Amino acid sequence: MRKYDSIIEVQNDLRSGVLNLPQLVRYYVSNINAKPQLNAFLEVWEEEAIKRAEEIQNRFNKGEAGKLAGMIIGLKDNICFKDHAVSASSKILEGFKSIYNSTVVDRLLAEDAILLGRLNCDEFAMGSSNENSAFGAVKNPLDESKVPGGSSGGSAAAVAGDLCLAALGSDTGGSIRQPASLTGIVGLKPTYGRISRYGLIAYASSFDQIGPMTRSVYDSALLLEVMAGGDEFDSTASHNAVPEYSKLLETKGKKKIAYIKDCLESPGLNPEVKQRIYQLIDQLKAEGHSVDPVDFPHLDHLVPTYYVLTTAEASSNLARFDGIHYGYRSKDAAGIDNTYKKSRTEGFGKEVKRRIMLGTFVLSSGYYDAYYGKAQQVRRVIHDKTMKVLEEYDFILTPTSTNEAFALGENTKDPIAMYLEDIFTVQANLAGVPAISLPLGRKQSGLPFGIQLMGRKFEEQELLAFSQKMMNQEV
Repeated sequence: MRKYDSIIEVQNDLRSGVLNLPQLVRYYVSNINAKPQLNAFLEVWEEEAIKRAEEIQNRFNKGEAGKLAGMIIGLKDNICFKDHAVSASSKILEGFKSIYNSTVVDRLLAEDAILLGRLNCDEFAMGSSNENSAFGAVKNPLDESKVPGGSSGGSAAAVAGDLCLAALGSDTGGSIRQPASLTGIVGLKPTYGRISRYGLIAYASSFDQIGPMTRSVYDSALLLEVMAGGDEFDSTASHNAVPEYSKLLETKGKKKIAYIKDCLESPGLNPEVKQRIYQLIDQLKAEGHSVDPVDFPHLDHLVPTYYVLTTAEASSNLARFDGIHYGYRSKDAAGIDNTYKKSRTEGFGKEVKRRIMLGTFVLSSGYYDAYYGKAQQVRRVIHDKTMKVLEEYDFILTPTSTNEAFALGENTKDPIAMYLEDIFTVQANLAGVPAISLPLGRKQSGLPFGIQLMGRKFEEQELLAFSQKMMNQEV
């Protein structure tokens, strides 16, 4: 069976009779079974997916299927699906099954998507390499000695490795875009509040956003239009009207694009990535777009601000995992205090414990104003500066990542080096704006790296349309 890069290709073959949905599900399951070393899927719902495929195929034949008929999707292991295991790739949620559907799952199922299984990720979405999972590291399908990025590394590897057509990830500081960059796919982080977070296991509630990871801009647009919109179960979900993004992928006129000089002059940026960005800038100018350098003097503050705030929120959010109510409980626990201590010590991984402890520290008496309070002030400065740039320009252009995928184990002993992997992506989360990573670069090694575009809040339509133009022309 051929490799499909978009649901358009799948549905064309379904209409012509070249393909049926049960065949497509079996194709992906076969690929998963053939590549167990990638460690992308933690669980495959094969029988359930085939049964659902048969039902949707019947509806498709009658012309009654939803707009996602033919979309075979993997779920990041922090998105709840009723009566299915969900663990955030952590031992602390051992044996737990969700008792309800996340809003995104309900909306996908309503449009006849097929959910194939749950995907490995960094534990509680904390990481940039997918090496922090309780179930082992995920490998990059383009080079199995390399990481796929994180925290949505299983989602990225599954899409890039042709284990499913699309996947859902969550993005707190780049966890969709950075792995998309390192595996050569499209990764979209919508505006904060564009997609409901109900049913997403929280890492940092004022940053987290669910988003699609695909091999085409069209598929990302289609998934966004299905998942977006207000939700009575999430007060932070926006009730702004949801355009039919997939039908609005033609961009008109010339655009004004800013690029951040500080990013391109960063000493950590690989020279080949830098060269590709400048080549891209020249191409855009040749097409008549305005592309200008802008100052952003806060680059050095992005990562520290992000980690102070997200660890503080994580400290609060992860307090519910205590070994008492559900999930893992230490076999050696005796008494309430001992149960809490042992269960959490044994149940959480090293990186999660590091971030909980850091978050507890910055929220503690005597340090709250100096760290958490100050970080909130800096976040406002970053937000305002980003909004000021976007008042004058349509998009902000940066690299997604500083380099290609790095080797497994390369940064595991240096948390600061790992945290700096997010240097170009955290701005969009701090400001709450939409951002997309596009696979528009390859190094001489043959490995990909992404180009990032940030847009104005709730203007994903323009961001996706321009992204489609760039992909079509291979700018």
